[in-house]
Amino acid sequence: MSSTKVLPSSAAPLTCHAASQTLPRSLILLMAMGAGLSVAALYYSQPMLGVLAGDIGASGRATGLVPTLTQLGYALGILLLAPLGDRHDRRTIMLIKAGLLILALLLAGLSPSLALLLPASLLIGLTATLAQDIVPAAATLAPEAQRGKVVGTIMTGLLTGILLSRVISGLVAEQLGWRAMFFIAAATILLTGLAIHRFLPRFQPSTALPYHALLGSLFTLWRKHGDLRRAAIAQGLLSVGFSAFWSTLAIMLHDAPFHLGSAVSGGFGLAGAAGALVAPLAGHLADRKGPEVVTRAGAGLAALAFALLSLAPAWSIAVQLILLGIGAVLFDLGVQASLIAHQSVIYRIDPAARSRLNAVLFVCMFIGMSAGSVSGSILLASYGWIGVTALATITSLMALAVRCWKQAKA
Repeated sequence: MSSTKVLPSSAAPLTCHAASQTLPRSLILLMAMGAGLSVAALYYSQPMLGVLAGDIGASGRATGLVPTLTQLGYALGILLLAPLGDRHDRRTIMLIKAGLLILALLLAGLSPSLALLLPASLLIGLTATLAQDIVPAAATLAPEAQRGKVVGTIMTGLLTGILLSRVISGLVAEQLGWRAMFFIAAATILLTGLAIHRFLPRFQPSTALPYHALLGSLFTLWRKHGDLRRAAIAQGLLSVGFSAFWSTLAIMLHDAPFHLGSAVSGGFGLAGAAGALVAPLAGHLADRKGPEVVTRAGAGLAALAFALLSLAPAWSIAVQLILLGIGAVLFDLGVQASLIAHQSVIYRIDPAARSRLNAVLFVCMFIGMSAGSVSGSILLASYGWIGVTALATITSLMALAVRCWKQAKA
């Protein structure tokens, strides 16, 4: 039996869950919304940078540090804070992060200059890792037979938050100003925190390791579990192509022969809805058919989509745009399905280390996305769109090779 235990709260639905081993849909919805609203805080600033820079009198280059520090804070938070979910009650950690995230968002909205806005942005990134506490919490609460589907549903909320955050913040900034968006975001996190306090049960810590040993155990888990290494490496490789595409698409569409504005490139971002919609299905298939089948299918679909995109320059502009849309939907489906299946893989390794296992997976994802962003920009400047799609195709095939590699059991 796992050493991780859930302590029931006084809420009736949770008592029912403990007896029937069925996670209430209302609790799943709460966690999905909480994950989406938390991760959305990372992206609110991006569409508002132009308005924000003019209002506080900062240059565009200096203002660009706002989303950079937010993403850096998120990466550091995953590495340094996410493992605490195994050492302390996850519910308590969520509530602390929610409180600090509210403070960070209010500081950002009240900032008179970059001197306060930049550290507030870093704190937003650090505490938005609340989303990465919710996912392993859901995996712990879910029955074994439904874990993939439940995690997939939570990831739908997370991906939807990413998808809608830029659209909403752009509209709010245009109508009410950029500061209003941060205040509204703080209010949504306040409601999220209150709901977590009311309905989420407490979690018994699964380890008594001190903090330095907890971080050191990340490397121990990496060395010990081949399934974790394969999942992290494969998802990291898929993230290279994913990031290379999205970080260069706007530049490519802005230049010849398209000469299209940012609104069009933003429209392609709606392809992310496909990934959000497929997440529960991918989790369900991982439960029914096994995650290995889903990871291989996802990596293969991503490779096929990027190979299709490499053919786009040979066609007319209209056909190229159609191929871009189809390709974006297909590879997003593949990448997100693989992520859900990889989470199913790692959550089965060691129930007492789910927060740390999740941290390892997402740190490798972040490394892959950073490498893809840098490599994509270099390749686009040197070789054009064919260079970007070639990189994405090759790394997706490498991910498929990792998933197909048969490791001897220890």
